[in-house]
Amino acid sequence: MQGTVTMYSTEWCGYCRRLKGQMDREGIAYTEVNIELDPASAAFVEQANGGNQTVPTVLVVSPAGTESVMTNPSLAQVKQALTA
Repeated sequence: MQGTVTMYSTEWCGYCRRLKGQMDREGIAYTEVNIELDPASAAFVEQANGGNQTVPTVLVVSPAGTESVMTNPSLAQVKQALTA
């Protein structure tokens, strides 16, 4: 798949580990950013989630340039955003 996927996560997040494993099995490339180590990313996650640092927060940019920001998305939602 083309497009880009950025997952904002923490080391301890079980939901993040699950989604990473699913994307790995599907061959979906992604960049992972630990919000506990990157204050700018933590601010992005807070902005996307009403002031909360909820992870995983995923930013998908489709090949057509459509941006989607999702909180704790399913694998199906990530795949759908990549085709938008």
